[in-house]
Amino acid sequence: MAGQLCGGYIHRRAFIMKLTHAIVLAAGLGTRMRPLNDTLLNPLILLHGMPLIDHCLGWLADAGIREAVVNTSYRAQQLEDHLAMRQSLPRVQFSREEPAPLETGGGIARALSLLGNAPFLAMNSDAVFPPMPHHPVLRMEAAWSDDLDFLMLLVPRAQTIGWEGCGDFVTDDAGRIRRPYDGESAELIFTGVEIIHPRVFAGCPDGAFSLSRLWKLCETEEGGWHSRMRAVIHDGAWLNVGDLAGLAAAENYSSSGGLSLGKRM
Repeated sequence: MAGQLCGGYIHRRAFIMKLTHAIVLAAGLGTRMRPLNDTLLNPLILLHGMPLIDHCLGWLADAGIREAVVNTSYRAQQLEDHLAMRQSLPRVQFSREEPAPLETGGGIARALSLLGNAPFLAMNSDAVFPPMPHHPVLRMEAAWSDDLDFLMLLVPRAQTIGWEGCGDFVTDDAGRIRRPYDGESAELIFTGVEIIHPRVFAGCPDGAFSLSRLWKLCETEEGGWHSRMRAVIHDGAWLNVGDLAGLAAAENYSSSGGLSLGKRM
């Protein structure tokens, strides 16, 4: 019987789900990276000598994921041309959003036909994880239960590199998560990585919308707790490379030996 600590709660069942598909969200305009992205798409900006998108796809490959969808919009051809040169897993398909990006929720809804009918992984293209002996996605697979709609990977603020914002979520001993109340401190940050059950997109709005709109629908328990969302707490570092300050912090971290990754193409 498999069991995995999930924010204090242990899901137990007779088998462990294995993810086969993932989507990397890469369609944003990325204005916080200017002027670097005046000529270069954000996912192609180099960190430790390798484009951010290749860090993401290599991380997915290390987790055993064989099929990846990359959504594109702004300068879509530039990213698609780069990824066409890849020769290693995961196999990449594209979901192009035109004439404008559809945000996180709308982008995934557009790509659902490429992601299959089973739960899948979603990750932001500016999330980078240094190597660990035990891959975080394997912990998430072990923690998944089919009564969940979302399983997030959260990280304590002390383990973040390049994060300057407020905390995102609070957990309790039962493993539930919620947004912080007004004036409450939240020490857990959303890494941009989550397992999603495709049923959450049934009846979703057309066009652009944020995934947070679907998260809100899970707030069905008293006090704002999410009834069909849980979290795995990441026990390593997480690099938030979403702006120039985050890129500089990540480069400093990598120059100290914290990001010793081989090139994957």
